[in-house]
Amino acid sequence: MKKRFFVVAILLVALSAFIFAQGKGESKPKTDGPVKIEMWYNATQTEVGPLPNDWIGYKILKDRFNIELEASTIPSNPQDQDMKIQAASAADALPDFFVANREVWLRLAKNGMLADVTDLYSKMPNRTSIMFDQGAIDFTTIDGRSYGFATPSIIARNEGLLIRKDWLDRLGLEIPKTTEELLEVMRAFTFNDPDGNGKHDTWGYGAFIEATTYEAYPGRRFEPLLGAFGVEGTWNMTKANFGLQIRKPEFFDYMKYMKTIIGEGLIDPNWMAYKKDDFRAAWKQGKFGIMREQNAAYSAQNNYAPFDSNFPEGEWVIVEAPIGPKGKQSIGPEVRGLRIWAISDKAAAAGKAEKIAEMFEWMSHGEGYLLCGWGQEGVNYTLDKDGIPVSMPGPIGFDGAVGQTYIQLRSMAFNYSSDTELLSRYPVYTTEVSKKQMSALWALREMQGKKWTPSMGADSMPVPSTDLKTFYEQGLAEFFTGKRALTEANWKAFIAEFDRIGGLAWEKAGLEYATANNYLN
Repeated sequence: MKKRFFVVAILLVALSAFIFAQGKGESKPKTDGPVKIEMWYNATQTEVGPLPNDWIGYKILKDRFNIELEASTIPSNPQDQDMKIQAASAADALPDFFVANREVWLRLAKNGMLADVTDLYSKMPNRTSIMFDQGAIDFTTIDGRSYGFATPSIIARNEGLLIRKDWLDRLGLEIPKTTEELLEVMRAFTFNDPDGNGKHDTWGYGAFIEATTYEAYPGRRFEPLLGAFGVEGTWNMTKANFGLQIRKPEFFDYMKYMKTIIGEGLIDPNWMAYKKDDFRAAWKQGKFGIMREQNAAYSAQNNYAPFDSNFPEGEWVIVEAPIGPKGKQSIGPEVRGLRIWAISDKAAAAGKAEKIAEMFEWMSHGEGYLLCGWGQEGVNYTLDKDGIPVSMPGPIGFDGAVGQTYIQLRSMAFNYSSDTELLSRYPVYTTEVSKKQMSALWALREMQGKKWTPSMGADSMPVPSTDLKTFYEQGLAEFFTGKRALTEANWKAFIAEFDRIGGLAWEKAGLEYATANNYLN
């Protein structure tokens, strides 16, 4: 009797182990109900509140895809986002699908907390063809496998070098191609009365100081000039020549070029005092004839109108960056502004990965794309004759206070490159005075076609201490203004002191960060 009981007990234990093993190895979700997917997303408009419970997308996902989506926002502040995700990972409570900054994403991936999504790209043919080029896939690849989807979050390469074509024509000049030719045009624009008013009130180049993490002082407006010497941006992000651009010998060559422009009075003398609005008011008043400007700030209807009114015969054209003495050329550093969507390892183990890919694909084209980007047709928008969404009037329209709440997943859908989304933002219009047809989208396409420098990750690199940043900026300003003579000896002394007070340490920290995050190209 005891023997028989023992045998039965052994069989029961074996059967239980088999059943447990079957459940643990299950790769597909149960089919007796909808697949629950918990998702953390970054809201399109944080100030208007979360996605409403009556968003029709919830019903479509459940009825058509058997997905029960539980969507909640993450904080708008990047540091708070990082803290929330890191706290969830520490508690082993990551959501199924979530957006993360790359530094946090990389830590999670290396700790084995994220799903390998390499094989899911083929299951999202529309999204992959639109958003996931090789650069985007490389952005989330470790040892040959991808652990997240890098989707665009900004419109890339949306600035360009512009020149007054009507001034060139009046003075019988061609579009300049080299730095020397650019200098000659600047001189003509400054001293040869290009607007024909008989006054000395124009300059060759216009700018203002606009420094960023990846475009150090004097910043963005001077990048085409820096690019001619191969020192555009704060960092050189290549494996072969990585480092701070200010420490490159070519930076001194750029400084000499700038001193020529400043010393001869070829730049609007207010450039160091201008704020953004002052700069934009100045070019609309005809103060200078060469500048780097953003596509919409230049050619959107309201922005172009003052220039059109002041100069109906005026014409700006977008040109290539000048070629420097060693053949270098660039409008500036290109950062792609990619955000990463990741699937937790636990969600994949529960068989949810393919359902998440199915949902993500739906959001990238057709019905899902329109719903996430503009809301419901006939409720939040109508389509014009070209199929472009136009907001309904009143608060329910997609740009209204109520309508905006229904497009909180826009960042999951938008690729920031398709004509559908960009034409609704940058429509074609006829200028009021000169009757020209214009579109900020046309300007954008031209700007994107010029030569830029790929600088993936440059916008997330370490920043200098306050003291080092101040030393950097004040030192260059002193050279520009003549307070300190720009000689080779003075420049070497400046760089030596820069290194001593933290420049070398900053560069070393940058190399470690760029290497750890796979940013070097």
